[in-house]
Amino acid sequence: MRYERSLDATDVGARVMVRRRLPDGRYGDVLGELITWAAEVAVRDRHGVTHVMPVGDVVAGKRIPPPPPRR
Repeated sequence: MRYERSLDATDVGARVMVRRRLPDGRYGDVLGELITWAAEVAVRDRHGVTHVMPVGDVVAGKRIPPPPPRR
């Protein structure tokens, strides 16, 4: 499988999806607002939890549209 990482520092503040390599070798996804993109990447999810990871662990990522309005 081939992943594409189309995020960089210009995407800070945008809603993004980031796929990262976990310590056990599996992959995990984080969905939320991109807070920082430097040596470390930080994404704040909808619950207010900030997920911080080394940029080298990010294997894919992209901007995504805002969530749909609540009914």
